[in-house]
Amino acid sequence: MVKVGDSIPSIELFEGSPGEKVDLSQELKSGKGLIIGVPAAFSPGCSDHHIPGYMMSEKLSEAGRVFVVSVNDAFVMKAWGKQLDASSKNIRFLGDATGAFTKAWDVAFDATPILGNERSKRYAIQTEDGKVTSVAVEPDNTGITISAADKVLG
Repeated sequence: MVKVGDSIPSIELFEGSPGEKVDLSQELKSGKGLIIGVPAAFSPGCSDHHIPGYMMSEKLSEAGRVFVVSVNDAFVMKAWGKQLDASSKNIRFLGDATGAFTKAWDVAFDATPILGNERSKRYAIQTEDGKVTSVAVEPDNTGITISAADKVLG
């Protein structure tokens, strides 16, 4: 599983459409960053609590560049970010359509019975200059405890 000191994987994610490729290893190679992983776009826990907690945090601006990643397609992530008005907080929503990024950090879990395929555990990972500086992966995969904004941002 991802740990402090790890590099950010160089894997293509998608923002807005399949043609808009994003490589977080390049986006976060300098400065601070925050990558928030969620099991499902539009799910109640993600939409009502986890992401809004970050959006409402006064400390979000101290986190650097902020990205939300989910094993979903780029179109779903774009619609979800729009619904949450995430662009007003400079939060970018990225689709990990094949789960390659999620698997590279070993944060995938089998959600087939509920969500139809493997999904990402809920997490919040802080980075600086391309390296992981803090890891908060939910022990039950989907809860909102250690990865919540108040725990991660203080």
